[in-house]
This record gives sequence, structure tokens and C-alpha cells, in this order.
Amino acid sequence: MQQESESNVPAVTLLLVLSLIWGTSFILMKRGLVVFSAPELGSLRVAAASVFLVPLGLMKLRVLKGTHYWKLFASGLMGIFFPAFLFAFAQTRLSSSVTGILNTLTPICTLVVGVLLFRQRFRKQAIVGIVAGLVGSFLLISANAGGRIGGVNAYALLVIVACVFYGTNLNFIKYRIADLDAITITSVSLMLIGPLAVVYLFGFTDFTSKMQSVQGAWQAFGYVVLLGFMSTSLATILFNKLVKLSSPLFTSSVTYLIPIVAVFWGVIDGERLFAGHLIGMAAIIGGVYLANKKP
Repeated sequence: MQQESESNVPAVTLLLVLSLIWGTSFILMKRGLVVFSAPELGSLRVAAASVFLVPLGLMKLRVLKGTHYWKLFASGLMGIFFPAFLFAFAQTRLSSSVTGILNTLTPICTLVVGVLLFRQRFRKQAIVGIVAGLVGSFLLISANAGGRIGGVNAYALLVIVACVFYGTNLNFIKYRIADLDAITITSVSLMLIGPLAVVYLFGFTDFTSKMQSVQGAWQAFGYVVLLGFMSTSLATILFNKLVKLSSPLFTSSVTYLIPIVAVFWGVIDGERLFAGHLIGMAAIIGGVYLANKKP
């Protein structure tokens, strides 16, 4: 029994580290948006993550075939590039706590996209989970500052669209790039989309002038670079390691821990959560559990 417990320590440690990294990403975005616009934050995040993984991506090129390149480019757009901008725009009008909670919809979106586009089957129980997740999303989208239900915050829809991109990309990887490992997919995808982010950042935004003239720009720059390094580069490598050490069910536990970390940082930063937010969070997490529960 003791030996089995000790063998689980690395997996549990990785799970907690991953939850902390991904849960912290939302407060880092909030800090970056103090100085940078949403397009600047999104492009800087992608560019920074790309720089960190370029050496690894170059080493992985030798295992690629010609048909892999367009697939990896598409995967990079769906799984990294577009979500980076969508989350940045969303957090200009959403708290980091609510954004972190809505991000938990990714497993449900993965399931729905798999059924609609990739002919994946799902159990009847999953329908209950999907409905619960959608109800929770509606509660979060329509909960106003007083916690009452009324009106719709359209910026929350941007997070849901990002989750759909994540879900589409995960299915695309599973059914179209199954012959490549996760590290190869992530590093090469970032290497392919990185130039787009760099060109946009320096050619179409005020990033350079802000770095020279705006107070606090370097601090915000540090937050966004840390975001790119941790949440995309390092976290993907750790996640791949966790998959090898544990079961898929255990690995999926990170889904339930991320919003806890995001809410913790949000509360520390002075954000407030009301009844509508808490009920919505409970509905989403419950829905994710039901949608992914094994028979």
C-alpha cells in the first residue's frame, strides 16, 4: 500500500503544478491588460511561447512528413493562436475568476465537436452533462454585478468560442495527427504560427511605442511573457508527462482544479463572486463530470 502511494506522488505533484499554472494564467492576462490592448496581449503571448519552444520544434522537424505541416499549422491556429486573442478580448470585460470558470467548458465542447464533426459516439448520460454545462454557462453570462440574472455579457461568448476552438483542435489532433506526440505537435505548431504573431505585434500594434513610453510596460511585458512560457510551453510538456504517468481519468482532474485556482487569485485581487456565479460554476463542473464519467 505504501509503495503504491509513493508511486502516485509524481503524478499528483504534476497535477497540482498544472492546475496552478493554468489557473494562474487568467490573473496574468489581467495584469498584462493593464498596459497592453487585447490584440497586443494575444500576439505577445503567442510570440513568447513560440520563442521558448523553437529549439525543441527544430529538433522535431526530422520526424515530420510533408502532409504534417498544414495540419500542424491548422492545429496551432485552432488550439493556440485564435484562443489567445479571444481570451484577451474577453478579459477586457470579464473578471479573471469568471473567465477561468468558463474555460472549464472545454471538455464539453470537445465532446460536442467530436459527435458533430468526427462521428464520435457518446452516452445518454453525457447529454445531461452537456445541458448542465450550458445552463451553467448561461448563469455566468447573464449574472450581473449584483449576482442577479439579467442581461447578457457578450464577452463571455468569446470564451465559449475559444473553448470550441480547443475542442475542435483536440479532436483534430486525435483523428488527423494521431501519429505525432503532443510535444512535437505543440512545438512545431508554435514555430509555424509564431511568425504571424511577431509580424502582427510589431507591424500592426503600438507595442513598441508603449514599451518605450508607458509606465509599467516592462512589468506587464513580464507577466505576458511568463504567461506564454508557463501556460503554453511548460504546461504542455508537463501535461504530456502526466498522461504517461497516470490514467486519462486522473489527468482530466485538472479540469476541476483550474477554476478553483483562478477564483482564488481573483478573490486575492479583489474580485467578487455572487450567487449566480457560484451556481453557474457548480453547474458547469457538474456537467463536465457527467459528460466525462465512465460507465
